[in-house]
Amino acid sequence: MRKIMIVVGHPQTNTFCRALGEAYRRGATAAGHTATLFALSEMKFDPILREGYRKEQMLEPDLQAAYDALAACDHLVLIFPLWCGDMPALLKGFIERVLQPDLIHRQDTDNAMNWSIFKNKSARVVITMGMPVSIYRFWYGGHALKLITRNILKFIGITPVRHTLFGMIGTSKPETREGWIAEIEGLGRQSS
Repeated sequence: MRKIMIVVGHPQTNTFCRALGEAYRRGATAAGHTATLFALSEMKFDPILREGYRKEQMLEPDLQAAYDALAACDHLVLIFPLWCGDMPALLKGFIERVLQPDLIHRQDTDNAMNWSIFKNKSARVVITMGMPVSIYRFWYGGHALKLITRNILKFIGITPVRHTLFGMIGTSKPETREGWIAEIEGLGRQSS
C-alpha cells in the first residue's frame, strides 16, 4: 500500500477543491492506502521565503509536518484553483518554503531530503477553473499545469506526473460536480 500526501492549495475553507481532496483521501483510505491531507487554508506558516535562497528559513510546525510527509510519501496530489492564470500565491509560497534548497540538500539529520529522494514518487495535479478546459489548454497553453509539472515536479525528479482538469466550475451543475468528486475518489482508490 502507498503513502499519499494530498495538498489542497485553495486559500479558503469549504471549497470544491477541499471536497476533491476529501474525495481522494476517502478513495485512497478505502483501498488501504495511507493518505494525509494538508489544507493550506488551515495551516499556519509564513508563505514568503524571506531570505530567498541565501539562508535557510526555519519551518513552522505545520510546514515541518508537510515537509516530513513529502519526504515519506510515495505519491503527491496537488489540488488547486486556477487564479489569474496560475496557482494561488499561498500554494506557490508553500512550495517555495518546503523545497528550500538548504533543507533539501541538508544531510545532517535523519529526515533530510535531497533531490534523489523524489525519484521514487509520482504525482497527480488537479486544477479547477472557470473557463473551458480546452480554452485553457489550447488558447492559454496550460501555463500553470506546465509550470507545476515540468518546472517543479519533474525538475525535482517526481515522475510520472498525471493531471486532471475541471473547467466551468462556476456554472457547473450539482450532478456534474458529483461526477467529478466520484472521478477523484476513484483515482484515490487507484492511488494515481
